Amino acid sequence: MTHTEQTLWRKIENFNLDDDESSFNFTARLSRENGWSSAYTKRVIEEYKKFIFLCCISPTGVTPSDAVDQAWHLHLTYTRSYWFDFCRDTLGQDIHHNPTKGGIAEAEKFDSYYTQSFKLYEDKFDTQPPADIWLDNESRFTDINFQRVNISQYKPVKRSIISKMQFLLFAFVFIALCFIIPYIISHFDDVKIHLFFCGVFLFISISIYATEKRQR
Repeated sequence: MTHTEQTLWRKIENFNLDDDESSFNFTARLSRENGWSSAYTKRVIEEYKKFIFLCCISPTGVTPSDAVDQAWHLHLTYTRSYWFDFCRDTLGQDIHHNPTKGGIAEAEKFDSYYTQSFKLYEDKFDTQPPADIWLDNESRFTDINFQRVNISQYKPVKRSIISKMQFLLFAFVFIALCFIIPYIISHFDDVKIHLFFCGVFLFISISIYATEKRQR
């Protein structure tokens, strides 16, 4: 960093996003709205500040990660803090948020900006952006199908992904049962039949539990 850049970064780094008199401050709100831990939220805020610094010095343009973008969106709602305390009094310039207009050209532009963000980040901070906050380009622009959900009424459930081997295993068990069940019914009494189906149910339950545990 140049001397001017170091001075700017120190000012941004020392900027306090939290209102000390508020019982529900910026950090707490960002954490709640995104379901993040307090530690992760604080790291995102640090990355948000680094991103804003890059905005100030980039000769072309930069794009934030999705997590950083959430911090930016929230800060914009604190209008006095953002436009007066931050942009005017700390940065000395206005930093506008310009979402995509859609289309191939815009997608290519922001993908390029995102790549540039990584390069400029490494150049100025002598380290790579944290991978759990700054995802790779493909994930950044594809894993973005978000909607607001009232968790008081709905409980988000992670979509299960069954591998090909697991699917083949369940298919094999199903086909085998189609042949075995008629034989069992005709050759065993009711007690043994009940025990058999209990065993099948237990096997399927354990298989599903093991599958979900591996996916967490």
